Amino acid sequence: MHLLARMDSTEEACGSPGLSQHRSPLTSRSLSAHVWSQRSPDFQNEKTATIWRSLSPFWGEEYTVHLPLDFHHLAFYVLDEDTVGHDDIIGKISLSREAITADPRGIDSWINLSRVDPDAEVQGEICLAVQMLEDVRGRCLRCHVLQARDLAPRDISGTSDPFARVFWGSQSLETSVEFPPQVLQHNPPNGWFRLQPFPRAEEDSGGSLGALRLKVRLTEDCVLPSQYYQPLRELLMESVLGLAEGPRPPLLPPVLVQEDAASPLAVLEELTSGDCRQELATKLVKLFLGQGLTGPFLDYLTRREVARTTDPNTLFRSNSLASKSMEQFMKLVGMPYLHEVLRPVINRVFEERKYVELDPCKMDLGRTRRISFKGAPSEEHVREASLGLLTGYLGPIVDAIVGSVGRCPPAMRLAFKQLRQRVEERFPQAEHEDVKYLAISGFLFLRFFAPAILTPKLFDLRDQHADPQTSRSLLLLAKAVQSIGNLGQQLGQGKELWMAPLHPFLLQSISRVRDFLDQLVDVDGKAEAGGPARALVPPSVTVREGYLLKRKEEPAGLATRFAFKKRYFRLSGEMLSYSKSPEWQMRASIPVSHIRAVERVDEGAFQLPHVMQVVTQDGAGALHTTYLQCKNVNELNQWVSALRKASAPNPDKLASCHPGAFRSGHWTCCLQAKRSASGCSRTHSAVTLGDWSDPLDPDAETQMVYRQLLLGRDRLRMKFLEDSNMHTTLEADPEQGSRAMEGACTDALARQREAAARLLEVLADLDQAHEEFQQQEQGKVVWGPLRP
Repeated sequence: MHLLARMDSTEEACGSPGLSQHRSPLTSRSLSAHVWSQRSPDFQNEKTATIWRSLSPFWGEEYTVHLPLDFHHLAFYVLDEDTVGHDDIIGKISLSREAITADPRGIDSWINLSRVDPDAEVQGEICLAVQMLEDVRGRCLRCHVLQARDLAPRDISGTSDPFARVFWGSQSLETSVEFPPQVLQHNPPNGWFRLQPFPRAEEDSGGSLGALRLKVRLTEDCVLPSQYYQPLRELLMESVLGLAEGPRPPLLPPVLVQEDAASPLAVLEELTSGDCRQELATKLVKLFLGQGLTGPFLDYLTRREVARTTDPNTLFRSNSLASKSMEQFMKLVGMPYLHEVLRPVINRVFEERKYVELDPCKMDLGRTRRISFKGAPSEEHVREASLGLLTGYLGPIVDAIVGSVGRCPPAMRLAFKQLRQRVEERFPQAEHEDVKYLAISGFLFLRFFAPAILTPKLFDLRDQHADPQTSRSLLLLAKAVQSIGNLGQQLGQGKELWMAPLHPFLLQSISRVRDFLDQLVDVDGKAEAGGPARALVPPSVTVREGYLLKRKEEPAGLATRFAFKKRYFRLSGEMLSYSKSPEWQMRASIPVSHIRAVERVDEGAFQLPHVMQVVTQDGAGALHTTYLQCKNVNELNQWVSALRKASAPNPDKLASCHPGAFRSGHWTCCLQAKRSASGCSRTHSAVTLGDWSDPLDPDAETQMVYRQLLLGRDRLRMKFLEDSNMHTTLEADPEQGSRAMEGACTDALARQREAAARLLEVLADLDQAHEEFQQQEQGKVVWGPLRP
C-alpha cells in the first residue's frame, strides 16, 4: 500500500524567492503535509514508500513544497500496489485551499477516505470571452471559446483530444464553468477560468474505505524587496558580532547573562517552542549561513545556553533554540558528509536483510528456524549470531566515523571547536572532563548519525522505508551508536540489559571516539569560509547523482526504447555531467548556467513514464533539449527539483515550452509542424521540493523572523519600556551586591532599553511597509515604490 499526494493548480512561471538581489513584492507559499507523523505532496504528485501486507500503514514522511501562486487544491490517493498491471485506487481525500487555511494551525486529524469518480478528476483552465448583446431582435449571448490549458490526460497515450460544448441551462457537462444570469447581464466574464467537475451529490463512504491521519499546513506570506529587511538583518548580525568581537569571559555573572535580553535573538528564544522552534532554527541558520556568520551565531546561542546550565548532565539535552540550531546546521551543511560516511553500511544492511535480535522477549525462534532450515535454535545461538552480525555492521560504521576527520565540513569542525571551548570555560573542573566530549558527541552521534541510521529514508540515504526485520536491525545499530555517543556512561543501566553482549565492543570504541573528537576540533581558522552566498551547497559539491536514461539527440530510425541509453549523471552547482558508469573517465557535461527550463514530459511523447526535459541555450542563442527518464515518480520529482534549484539564478528563463516531443514532423503535444514553434505550456521554475539543499533566500528567511518577533512585540514593550519595576528581574545576589555590580546592573538596564527601542522601531517600519503593499495590492493608493 502506498500514498500518492497530488496538487491541483494552474502553475504560473513566476519568480521564485531568491532569484535576484532586487525584486518586487511577491507572495511566498510553502505547504507541509504529513501522514500521521508527517507526509506531504510534491508539486504535481509524490509517492510514498510502499508498506507491504498492511492494513494500518505508517509512513512518517515529511515534505515541504514551494507552491505556485495560484495553488487551490490538494488530493491524497491511497493505492494498493500491484507488481503486474495498474495499481488499484483504494480511496482519496481532497482538500481545498480554503479548507487548509481555515485554521491558522492547519489540519491535524483523521479524515475518512472517499471513493474516486474518474469523471470528477478534472483540472485545467479555459479562456472565454462572453458578451450579452441586444438588438431589434432581442437579447443574445455570444460566447467565444478561445483556448484551454493544463487539461488532464484522458487517453492511454497520456494525451487528450479536447473539444468544448456550450450549453444554456443544460445539466450534462463533464466539466463546466458556470455563471449566474446576473453576472452575464451586468459583468460578462472574459479571461481564464478554472474548470470544475459538474455539481453532484457527494458520496460519503462513512469510513468503510479507511481513514488517513494528515497534518497539513499552508504558509503564505508577503516577501518585500530586500532593502526593507536590511535594518532587521543588521540587528540580528549585531547581536552575534558584538559578542564575537568582544572579550570572552569564562563565566558571566547573572546580570551580564541577561544583558542582551532585548536583542532579537533573545526575544525569539523566549517566544518560540516545539515545531515552531525547529522551523525558526532552520531559517536563522540559513540566514547567518548566507552572511558567513553561522560560527558567531551558534557561539552566541551556545554561550547563553551554557551560562544558564548548572548541571552538566543536562547540557544541550532539551530542545532549546541552541540545540535545534546546531541540529539544523549539521543537516544543512553536513548531509553530503553523512551520506559518505553511512551509506555503504546502510546499503549493506538493506541488501542482506539478516535477522538480528538480542532481546529475548522479542526473539522469534520459529522465524530463525524457517530461515536456516536446521531445526529450532536456542536463544543463545540466536544471540551469538545476532551479536556477530551487529559487530560486523558496527565495526565499519565506527571505522568510517573515526576516519572521517578530513571529510567533515570545515564549518562543522569550527562550530564544534567553539562549542568545546565554551563548555571547558563553564565546567573546568576535573570531574567534568567528559563534558567537553559529550557536548560534541551529543550532537554528532545522538542528533545526526543515530537518527540517520534509524530512519535512512528521512535522511535521503534510501528511497524506501525498511521492512520490519531490517528496521529492527537498524534500531539496534542506532542504539549502539547512541551508547558510543554517550561515551558508555549509561551502559548496564536502565531496562535494556539485554544489550550487554555488545558492551565490550562499545567500550573498545569509546577511546577511538575520544581521539576522533580531539582531532575533529583541531582545526585552524577563525573566520568561517564561504562568506555571503546564494547557494547552500558549494558549486563543486555533488548534490544528486545516479543512473538515468538519456535520449540520443537525433535517434533516426531507432525505436523509442532503443533511443534511450543508460548513463550515470552527477549534478553540482556548476555542471550536469554524465558518463557510461561512475568510474568512466570520459564524461559529457551541460553547464548549469546554460539551463533555461526543467520540465516534465507527457507520457504520450515517447510512450514512456517519468520523463523530464532539460532545455539549454548555447552561446549562439540556439535551444537544445535533453530528455531523461527516471525509474519512478519520486526520482523524477527529486531530479526536477534539484535541477531547478541549481539553475535558479540563471537569467532568461523560458516562460513556456513543449510538454511533448517533436516526432514525425510535429510536436506530439500541440501538433504544430515547426520545430521552432513557441511552447504550448507554461514552465514552472519556481515549483520545487524543500530539502537540505535549498538555495538560500535571506529575504524570505528574515520575513519569517519578523513574523515571529511580532508575536512578542507587546511583551517586549511592557517588559523593557513600560515596566517601571523591571529592575527586580535583574537583582543581584545580596552577597555579591557591590557598587560595581549595581553599576553594571544600571548599565545593563540602559542597554536593554535602547536595544528594545531599536527593535520595536524596526518592527514598526516593516509593519508600515507591509500595510502600504497591501493597500497597493487592493488598489487603494497609486502604485509606486515603497518607502525604504
